[in-house]
Amino acid sequence: MTSASTTTPVTSPWFVRPPSTDHAARLFCFPYSGSGASAFSAWPAAIDDVEVCPLQFPGRENRLGAPHYGTYENLAASLVEQLAPRLDRPFAFFGHCAGALPAFETVVRLAQRGLPQPDRLFVSGQPAPHDASRDRMLDMPESALRAELESVIRGRGIEPRPDMVDMGMAVLLRDLAAAREYRRPEPVVLPCPIVVLHWRDDTDVSLEQLEGWRQYSDSVDIRVVDGGHHDFMDASDELRASLTRWR
Repeated sequence: MTSASTTTPVTSPWFVRPPSTDHAARLFCFPYSGSGASAFSAWPAAIDDVEVCPLQFPGRENRLGAPHYGTYENLAASLVEQLAPRLDRPFAFFGHCAGALPAFETVVRLAQRGLPQPDRLFVSGQPAPHDASRDRMLDMPESALRAELESVIRGRGIEPRPDMVDMGMAVLLRDLAAAREYRRPEPVVLPCPIVVLHWRDDTDVSLEQLEGWRQYSDSVDIRVVDGGHHDFMDASDELRASLTRWR
């Protein structure tokens, strides 16, 4: 197996935080459609057992001027190159909602390249890749998507300004276009365990819809945690326990 580089990771726009030497393990966090690394802004202070590494995809937040990644396959292929220098210690992936799909595709490409594998793939509130087309947001009109985005912003205690919503919609529509293009008709068995998180009050994704992940690893653990679809951002004690138990 080819090992990751042991040299100090170089600065990369894909990471919003410099690499730490104070942690024995890393947790790479994949944002959901329409969001960026700021979705995990509360995590570093709440989760100190591992180094929290929020990923910043191109075409949003501080990378708004960068070309959009286009497809999950392109995103995963580009990300592998950026991740390789940072795989010098145990690590896990966390992807919420549609962010779980490029996380999965990245694990596939790490395995193809003979690079280190995550100790766990955490997927939160997202059906398995072969069921990804069932996402209700893929068929919503723009007016409904805009209302959804405004609701999410208000849920974070912020009154959505029109310019803020316009910018968020531009990112969301490009991300949803990538989601519509994604096709993985047959399951692929990963070489790492998968932990599937279902949010007890999630009205978007049912526990039954998550069962498809059992076909993607020889070790799949489906857990129910308290909260709604977007409550992962708060990094509750219950979630933190799940995310650090693999160490």
